[in-house]
Amino acid sequence: MAILTILQFIVNIIIVLILLSVLIIGGFLLFKDKHQKQHSVLRNYPLLARVRYFGEKIGPELRQYLFLADTKGKPFSRNDFTNIVLAGKYNSRMTSFGTQEDYKDGFYIQNTMFPLQTSELHIDQSPMISSFIYEIDNERLFNRDEHKIQTELNPYYISEENRVTLGAELKHPFKPKRLVGQSGMSYGALGSNAINALSQGLGQAGTWMNTGEGGLSEHHLSGDVDLIFQIGPGLFGVRDKAGVFDIDAFLELAHRDKIRAFEIKLAQGAKTRGGHMQGNKVTEEIANIRKVEPWKTINSPNRFDSINSPESLLNWVTQLKQQAQKPVGFKIVVSKVSEVEKLVQTMVETNQYPSFITVDGGEGGTGATFQELQDGVGLPLFTALPIVTSMLEKHGIRDRVKIFASGKLITPDKIAIALALGADLVNVARGMMISVGCIMSQQCHMNTCPVGVATTDPKLERGLIVDEKKYRVTNFVTSLHEGLFNIAAAVGVESPTKISKDHLIIKNKDGGVQSIRDYKLKLIDQHR
Repeated sequence: MAILTILQFIVNIIIVLILLSVLIIGGFLLFKDKHQKQHSVLRNYPLLARVRYFGEKIGPELRQYLFLADTKGKPFSRNDFTNIVLAGKYNSRMTSFGTQEDYKDGFYIQNTMFPLQTSELHIDQSPMISSFIYEIDNERLFNRDEHKIQTELNPYYISEENRVTLGAELKHPFKPKRLVGQSGMSYGALGSNAINALSQGLGQAGTWMNTGEGGLSEHHLSGDVDLIFQIGPGLFGVRDKAGVFDIDAFLELAHRDKIRAFEIKLAQGAKTRGGHMQGNKVTEEIANIRKVEPWKTINSPNRFDSINSPESLLNWVTQLKQQAQKPVGFKIVVSKVSEVEKLVQTMVETNQYPSFITVDGGEGGTGATFQELQDGVGLPLFTALPIVTSMLEKHGIRDRVKIFASGKLITPDKIAIALALGADLVNVARGMMISVGCIMSQQCHMNTCPVGVATTDPKLERGLIVDEKKYRVTNFVTSLHEGLFNIAAAVGVESPTKISKDHLIIKNKDGGVQSIRDYKLKLIDQHR
């Protein structure tokens, strides 16, 4: 009994201390809130206001996990998020009980009555990819028992004869064995652990990684991955200390075997201006790479000083191609059909062609930007992409220029639609972020990412384990390509590279259908 009495006394002391702490903290907050001048609601209703602000803070999580339907979340639904996680963790895209989507107006893939069998597809399945996946032992109400196993994955590479070649006329062309790689994400926008995991995972998967406009770091080089080096208006990685383009720095990069191509970033979906990075993310290492001052906010220009016309753009592309002997292209956001036509006409008139054009939809974007540019500037991808491809076809040069597409393409069906609308290759950014642990907390610009993805804070970065997440990236990329081959079989072609406008149809609100051929003609005729 004496022991019980002592334990009861200790419990009573703990309860009293907790109550006193609550009263002291509550009294302090009450005094502080009553005398602050910023928030009227805190002055009038201190307790309720604190509850309000707490609910406001966790609102995105509440909506994502508790209140929104599985198909409704933004920028991606719960189903979209889950599908990426399942592909990365379990190498599975299996589902059951039919679709949760409404059959609204939009794009639909046209299957054939007599699909191809697996043996009829042109797939390169060698060598196998060594990876890790999880197997579930027991599913409980509040937790899951599972274990990790090593496995050999069929890679689902594009066969040699169906691969896309960038810069075929150059000394060092790029011929990726994938259709899907990583879109531009800079070191600085993402932390070192995220970049390392992506580099190593993408390297294992046998696909490419776009460096983003922040320059080249040792983290990009940690995996055996093909790199597309992005040159933004800030010229990070190819500039001198005065901020002027440094041809020697460019040539030094061009001589690196792992840098397979260069992309000039005129704009991206959420940033139709230069990039932005808060000063608290600009570490000494990042500042050294970019040749800027550490701990100071970076706002790169909204365009290159020397590029103000199609002629100046194509002249620079040609110069870089000749000097590097590697593919050089540029990234754009489309709005005006007349500007696209002027660009294409200039290509024909000057006989200067980029190795590729990356078309980024207005819905694209992963890092920091301004709301007014994120929500209302630029056409969405499925409108912009057919405008560019149609204009190239109209002027008879579609075969001279390859097209990358990007903008919320995180599932095989969306990627297949982009291919049918004219894309040759596809870039994915946010899907890759989710595969390394992103939970869509939308704090990318604040350096407070809770899972260590979009932060350079060492304490937060420790939450991201490279040796775990790299395999999820590999599995996600492999799963995407397996899905693309499944769609290719369904429409009756031997490879996803053969998916065309003949395999896509538009369902209108009135139930009628429209061919992609008519859709593309209408776009370039009505949006001049």
